[in-house]
Amino acid sequence: MTDTATGSTDSTGIPRFTGAAAPYGGGDPYADYRTADFPFTGFADLADRRLGAGVVAANDEFFAERENLLTPRPAEFDPEHFGHKGKVMDGWETRRRRGASADRPHPTADDHDWALVRLGAPGVIRGIVVDTAHFRGNHPQAVSVEAASVPGSPSPEELLGPGTEWTTLVPRTAVGGHAANGFAVDAERRFTHLRLNQHPDGGVARLRVYGEVAPDPTWLDALGTFDLVALENGGGVEDVSDRFYSPPAHTIQPGRSRKMDDGWETRRRRDRGNDWIRYRLVEQAEIRAVEIDTAYLKGNSAGWAALSVRDGEDGAWTEFLPRTRLQPDTNHRFVLPAPAVGTHVRIDVYPDGGISRLRLFGHLTEEGTKRLTSRHQELGG
Repeated sequence: MTDTATGSTDSTGIPRFTGAAAPYGGGDPYADYRTADFPFTGFADLADRRLGAGVVAANDEFFAERENLLTPRPAEFDPEHFGHKGKVMDGWETRRRRGASADRPHPTADDHDWALVRLGAPGVIRGIVVDTAHFRGNHPQAVSVEAASVPGSPSPEELLGPGTEWTTLVPRTAVGGHAANGFAVDAERRFTHLRLNQHPDGGVARLRVYGEVAPDPTWLDALGTFDLVALENGGGVEDVSDRFYSPPAHTIQPGRSRKMDDGWETRRRRDRGNDWIRYRLVEQAEIRAVEIDTAYLKGNSAGWAALSVRDGEDGAWTEFLPRTRLQPDTNHRFVLPAPAVGTHVRIDVYPDGGISRLRLFGHLTEEGTKRLTSRHQELGG
């Protein structure tokens, strides 16, 4: 990797941004923001607050609170917003580090600030974005990221104790200000917590942790019947016909939608086709009940919907909920006359529009439980 003032690419082909951005000169604060299309952003954000993620501790947050790191929306910037401690920034910002004495005024090479992050859902991490949006001359010189797998609900003291094993996911790497700094991760293990380090100090606007949810099969077995497609339980979106207004992954987020853009909505279709989402269940399962929610979608909800299931990547699609009329801003519930068995589900909506949530209630098959348990063990769970 070669560091330059404008950026470069590393061995994975991911752009690298280094150095400070130009001072804010007015107008659109994102006009000179440095970013790229990272290959891993199609995965779920395991550090999403909606999944239960949190920043549980930080050694310093003098200028801006650590909790800002996981705010779902992009960082905002108000050039006129100052407080008693200085410029108010939408991110996590520490004070300037100093050396030990007048003879040694600079921080040492090992001095750094840190924040501990609990993932909302344990999983296999595929990529990380350390976003320094609006931190132009006050961003860290470099960052590093470590991960650990700790069962239960450990305290910050326990995470920082000698019994916790930390694995380096991102070695100390130079980053740029006012930039989305992306890092591909190649560690086939299940992690529950991260430690974000900034060297030696500075500010980070957002942290995104993209990966695959790896649920605990013991927990799912204890639940018995659960939502087989929920993101927090290991379900996921594989493909979609249209994501113009909002992403399909919203449909498997926890809880009910709170506003119109908290669901999935397509553009207005002008042909004779229809829109759809294809999901991957946590594993092979029996689906026994369905919820299709159109909350907050009133003049733009889907008109009709149908559900199909298949078993395996090459299985044939079999319809198990025929085309059914949907009402706006309504949660529709269906008890199936017979269980639908498979690993993937597709919802077709007619002709276009949106839904806010899809819930598929049931339980894993014996084969699904066996495969999920084996995978959990492979990942060190």
